[in-house]
Amino acid sequence: MSKIRTRFAPSPTGRMHVGNLRTALYEYLIARHEHGTFVLRIEDTDQERYVPEALDIIYNTMKITGLQHDEGPDKDGGYGPYVQSERMKTGVYLDYAKQLVEKGEAYYCFCTKERLEELRASSKTEDGKEIAKYDKHCLHLSKEEVQAKLDAGVPYVIRQNNPTEGKTTFHDAIYGDIEVDNEELDDMILIKTDGYPTYNFANVVDDHLQEITHVVRGNEYLSSAPKYNRLYEAFGWDVPEYVHCPTITDENHKKLSKRSGHSSVEDLLDQGFLPEAVINFVALLGWSPTEDREIFSLKELEEVFDYHHISKSPAVFDIVKLRWMNGEYIKNMDMDAYLEHALPVVREVVTKDYDLVKIAELLKTRIEVFPDIKEKIDFFEELPEYDIAMYTHKKMKTNSENSLEVLKDMLPRLQALEAFTLEAVEAACKGYIAEKELKNGRVLWPLRTAVSGKQMTPGGAYEIMEILGKEESLARIQKGIEMLEAAVQE
Repeated sequence: MSKIRTRFAPSPTGRMHVGNLRTALYEYLIARHEHGTFVLRIEDTDQERYVPEALDIIYNTMKITGLQHDEGPDKDGGYGPYVQSERMKTGVYLDYAKQLVEKGEAYYCFCTKERLEELRASSKTEDGKEIAKYDKHCLHLSKEEVQAKLDAGVPYVIRQNNPTEGKTTFHDAIYGDIEVDNEELDDMILIKTDGYPTYNFANVVDDHLQEITHVVRGNEYLSSAPKYNRLYEAFGWDVPEYVHCPTITDENHKKLSKRSGHSSVEDLLDQGFLPEAVINFVALLGWSPTEDREIFSLKELEEVFDYHHISKSPAVFDIVKLRWMNGEYIKNMDMDAYLEHALPVVREVVTKDYDLVKIAELLKTRIEVFPDIKEKIDFFEELPEYDIAMYTHKKMKTNSENSLEVLKDMLPRLQALEAFTLEAVEAACKGYIAEKELKNGRVLWPLRTAVSGKQMTPGGAYEIMEILGKEESLARIQKGIEMLEAAVQE
């Protein structure tokens, strides 16, 4: 078998959709798993939708996610140019289209927009649906008529000439053999009026010239595959291995749309997800490993990925699972890398002169994405208004009365500490617990409530008081006493 060559061929039309990242990842993994070549090709033939900054998005996304290509616009491997608009300047697409015209596999079409609109309108079904199929009107023009129109500069497109009878069969690695009635095949446009090839035609020509062996794409392209196959056969070229992936849906089993808020890679990175977690998650959107595990580094995916284990069933983009997975990656980060991400978020919330590193360290195993930090640490900056009902906790056997007693007993003990370290605070609390023969929760719950004003915190009473320092901790405990005293008097 020839060496595996795969390609990721994005169009620079905006942000990179999660589905596009999955295509890139699977193409990358197929190449790496088989020690093949991974090619990046830019498909910019759709000039109307071209977005200049989208090219940077493609390069940045590939770099951030670790999907490094072996060949591309910046790495010539002898199969360039790797940008379609540059290939077009060589006339290669028009030359190949004309070859098909000579063979009777394609033809010039001079129909106006008005005629095509009339055709579409007249072909509507009773329920209002359009059957977008060309009627081969220009196929019947004589060579002389065609030449006269070309000489007169009449605008034209070149269309594929598909048969209207019989069947076309093609093979897909995931869906197996698929048979399509030829009467369903439209004579798709190969060369547009602006001289640019269509996405479909340029794909076939480039994949052949760049010796691509495996083509990964979404299953929405299954219906186009027979037309691709007929082009390969018309040229006498080898057909690559097709790998059509399942649709990616949201939690409601609707196709993942831009409105979901997490349909693009940039959305996810902006929301604080780590590139490594995104790659791991996207790998599992339609593919299942043989072993019972879900956390894989990119290197591990390269070793275990087998595209034959891609599913036909739609893949659900479960944001809850992605958050969990991202949390696992955060837990496993080394501390320096973690702090690099966490400290800027901490600084957005805490402006006082506290040990921000200690605050960040408390959160490492308690967050799923870095923006989660904000709501968990705002109490350091300022004690929030809170309801004294929080002092009542059945499991801890605390209520307003005994919480008030604990705070009043602990206040002078904490005031007496010379060094207000975690160890000193812990020793004072444990001494009181032993002396009064109380459960830990009876003492620590009211203390933590008083110094944080929150039910859930990224650390216990000892850690929080050490960070707040003596003066602030005592002030907050004093406030708790005053609130409880006022409630008891009522």
